Amino acid sequence: MKVLVATEKPFAAVAVDGIREIIEDAGYEFELLEKYTSKAELLDAAATADGIIIRSDIIDKEVLDAAKNLKIVVRAGAGYDNVDLAEATAHGVCVENTPGQNSNAVAELVFGMAVMAARNMYNGTSGTELKDKTIGIHAFGQVGRNVARIAKGFGMEASALDPYCPDEVMTDAGVKPVHSVEELYRDNRYVSLHIPATAETKKSVGYDLITLMPKNGILINTARKEVIDEDGLARALEARPDIKYVADIKPDTADTLKERFGERVFFTPKKMGAQTAEANINAGLAAARQTVAFLRDGVNKFQVNK
Repeated sequence: MKVLVATEKPFAAVAVDGIREIIEDAGYEFELLEKYTSKAELLDAAATADGIIIRSDIIDKEVLDAAKNLKIVVRAGAGYDNVDLAEATAHGVCVENTPGQNSNAVAELVFGMAVMAARNMYNGTSGTELKDKTIGIHAFGQVGRNVARIAKGFGMEASALDPYCPDEVMTDAGVKPVHSVEELYRDNRYVSLHIPATAETKKSVGYDLITLMPKNGILINTARKEVIDEDGLARALEARPDIKYVADIKPDTADTLKERFGERVFFTPKKMGAQTAEANINAGLAAARQTVAFLRDGVNKFQVNK
């Protein structure tokens, strides 16, 4: 059987070496497709693959149709909206992610951007400290839990909203559970977004929620751009000159927002929450181990298209 690593944005070389070792030690053939520039290259490589490991690469019906032998796709990372789950299920393909492997990297970026925003983008003017400020964590998964851990080190008071997480998990982590999205935004100077982009959450954060934030509120998005109602964001920033928005996902209206609101908004050039050497290696090796476990033993612990 063959396992293809298809990454338009490559893994670190040490991660590739580790993935290769895991795959080949299991007795499977390893194939690497990096920095490809056309979908045709991906289709050609996928044609003979039994397993595919990807990062942000798109796995859609066309790829699944081409990959006649495909049994599993593993997305190295937590998010998996780049894979068409319905089509994968229809093709009998298991789709997995690697939750938790990138979570510390993303959480650290939250605070990198929080400090930058608090210090007025390092423009030389007097800013504020994070100590004794409140932070609301919108979804308490692996990233949110790391945000809570780091917030303690800054001396912040954390609360979280997550209907899928028991209150006791939050309280055990020293985090106050809240039970409405309005309360989360109203009571926290900082709000950090960690919700996935689903039919329920897309464009769910907009004018009404953002304008609930306390004076000098800062909204931090390391989740997905789709969860933001960009028109509502612009209206909120217009109505509340004290609010800032920072994200590692460039909005569709980034240029307009920068032109209108200047240093009150900041976006990284590309999504980079997981862009650390450690996260890159951890996610890649986890993806390789999960691929082998599925192909060899049918283990599907991290399947997301059940």
